[in-house]
Amino acid sequence: MDSSFLVVAFLFSFSLFSNGERTLKFVNVLYRHGDRSPIRAYPTDPNNESAWPQGFGQLSKEGMKQHYELGQFLKKRYTGFLSERYNRHEIFIRSTDEDRTLMSAEANLAGMFPPTGSDMFHPDLKWQPIPVHTVPEDEDRLLAFPLHDCPRYAQLMNETEKTDIFVNMTEKYKAFIEMVRENTGLEKVNIANIWSVYDTLFCEKTHNITHPGWVNQSVVETLKVLNDFSYQILFGVYKREEKCRLQGGLLLDQIIKNLSNATELNSQQKVKMIVYSAHDTTVVALQEALNVFNGLQPPYASCHLIELYHEGNGNFSVEMFYRNGTNASELHTVSLPGCSQRCPLQDFVDLTREVIPQDWQKRVSDKKGNHTHC
Repeated sequence: MDSSFLVVAFLFSFSLFSNGERTLKFVNVLYRHGDRSPIRAYPTDPNNESAWPQGFGQLSKEGMKQHYELGQFLKKRYTGFLSERYNRHEIFIRSTDEDRTLMSAEANLAGMFPPTGSDMFHPDLKWQPIPVHTVPEDEDRLLAFPLHDCPRYAQLMNETEKTDIFVNMTEKYKAFIEMVRENTGLEKVNIANIWSVYDTLFCEKTHNITHPGWVNQSVVETLKVLNDFSYQILFGVYKREEKCRLQGGLLLDQIIKNLSNATELNSQQKVKMIVYSAHDTTVVALQEALNVFNGLQPPYASCHLIELYHEGNGNFSVEMFYRNGTNASELHTVSLPGCSQRCPLQDFVDLTREVIPQDWQKRVSDKKGNHTHC
C-alpha cells in the first residue's frame, strides 16, 4: 500500500478518534434505503408493475450503487475506529423486513468491508456475506414507522386534520388536489395521501419514464410541497411530543440505551457501531423526536449519525451529523435544541426525556374515553 495513503489515513483517524484525550467510543447509524421502484401506480398510469424489473417497491441498481458508495463513505470516516476487516463483535446491523432495506444494508456492507486475502472465499468475488438482522414487519417496534396499531396515534392524526394549518393547506390547494384526482383516477386524494402520486412520478422521472401530458414542472413542484408537508404532519405540526412518544421516541429510547451501554468502561461488550437500515419515515420519526427535522423528505441513502465520545475529563458527549444528499461527501452538523453541537450525554438524555415512552403498550383511557397510550 502507498505510504502516503497510510500517513493520511493515520492522521485522519487520529484527529477524529483520539483528539488529545478525546476518544470516539460508539456510533449509531440510521439510513434510508436507496433508489427504488414506486410503491404503487395510480389507476390511469400506463406503467403498471410489469414496467419495473422486480416489481413495485424494489431496490434498483442505482439504489445498490448509492448504498455501496455510502458504505465506502462510512468505511473512510471510521478508518481507525472500526477494524479494517469485518469483525462481528464490532458492528451489528438491523433492517426492517423489506426487500429494499435488506438489500440496501447488504450493498452498504459490501462497500464497508470488501474482503481481502484470507477473507475471500472465491478468487473472483470481492464480497463476503455479513449478517443483517430483522424481525417480521408486524412485530417491528423499532424501525417500521409510523406504527399503525396505536389508537391514540390515530386519534392524534385525526385531530391534526382539523388544525388550522392542515385546513388552510387543504383549502389553498383544493383545486390542484381535485385536478390530481381527476387525472390519476384515484377515488380520494387529500393532503395526507397525495405523497403516493408524487412518489410514483418521482420514481418514473428518475428512471427516464415519460410523464403523461398533465404533468409539467409546475405540477411536480406543487406535488413536492404537498409531499413534504405530508411528512411534517406524521410526527410534528400538532402535538409533536405526544406523537413522538408513540412513534420515534421508541427508536430514540433504544439509541439512548445503546449510548449508555457504551459508557460502561469495564464492560466486555465490544460493539462499536449499530446500524439501522430503514425508510424515510424512520429518519423523520427519529429527527422529529430529536426536534431537528428540516421539513424535507429524506432522500435516498440519507444517513443520520449519532457519535458518542469519551472526553478527557471522564465525561461523555454526543455529536450528530446528517448526510442528506445521495453521493454527498459533506456531513451537516446537527445540534439538539438547547444544547451545543458537542452535547454532554446527560444533557442529551435530559433534553429528550419528554419524548421517551414510559409504557408504550399500556392501553388506558381518560375520563372521556380518549386513549392516552397505545
